[in-house]
Amino acid sequence: MNLLRLIFALVFLCFGLVIGFLNDSSGIVLDLLFFSWATTPGNAIILSLLAGVAIGGLGVFAAAVLPLYARLRRAGKAAPGRSQVPGQSEV
Repeated sequence: MNLLRLIFALVFLCFGLVIGFLNDSSGIVLDLLFFSWATTPGNAIILSLLAGVAIGGLGVFAAAVLPLYARLRRAGKAAPGRSQVPGQSEV
């Protein structure tokens, strides 16, 4: 089931990339604080979506992964005799 979801997501990702790159109507100018950048609307859409994914991923990392990692570290310090992962046998 996870493989089917991955294939489904990749198909729509490729479809969106093709539509974005083929959307080459008149160019637009992105006027940012210190510089301006001339590009096509398709490239601007793709780059803004990529920036959104990157910022969202960093937000999830900061809000969920780092606190869970800190809790796991504290739990490891609370039980100093257990340096072995549960389910592993000693060799």
